Amino acid sequence: MALLGRGAFVAWHDVADGSTAKYDRWHSREHMLERVAIPGFLRGRRYTVVGAGPQYLVIYETADAGVFTAPAYLERLDNPTPMTREVMPALRNMNRTLCRVEISFGCGIGQAMLTIQLSPEGGHEPTHAGWLRSELEQLAGQPGVVGAHLVIADEAASRTATREKQLRSQADEVANWVLLIEGYDLTLVKDQCGKVLSSERLEEYGARAGSGRSLYGLVHLVTQDDALSAQQR
Repeated sequence: MALLGRGAFVAWHDVADGSTAKYDRWHSREHMLERVAIPGFLRGRRYTVVGAGPQYLVIYETADAGVFTAPAYLERLDNPTPMTREVMPALRNMNRTLCRVEISFGCGIGQAMLTIQLSPEGGHEPTHAGWLRSELEQLAGQPGVVGAHLVIADEAASRTATREKQLRSQADEVANWVLLIEGYDLTLVKDQCGKVLSSERLEEYGARAGSGRSLYGLVHLVTQDDALSAQQR
């Protein structure tokens, strides 16, 4: 399984004009390292958009979805660092979705990531999940693709009120089901998904595809070992 655990934090957002350099420095030098040092966090990634869509995609892989409601994580959210307090108001159009990993196929990490937000119609969830399992398993082996995953939101955990949320200028949105398709070639990932996971095909199997279909390139990845090394310096 390409995703390391059974939980996934997925967030899309923009950054206010003039704040991008500060955000990148904070996110790489402090924030991701702080997060993956929390018990249960396994790996963090930041991507930037290729084409249309929110400017940034951030993904954390966790041991399970229970990590998101554990005291260690909530304590961090309620005690933001000085730099976090400075950067958070610059974030715009935040969609922050805490998920359980429902399906995950593949091996390794790709530099390209396509995200698709969708919402199954009531009563069609089992049919849609069954179809997706088959399609994602095949898609993970296609040229240019190294992983295909379905993560499903824990809405209650995603909407937990915290001090960090209060620092943002707008209320967070929360997705429902999210497809994450990663690979080593941006064009091939986009083309393969256009064939297999088009909006029309998703709707045939009882899902309403939302407006969130965006392609991203990986810019930074950190692990627990990176966080440990940073603490020892």
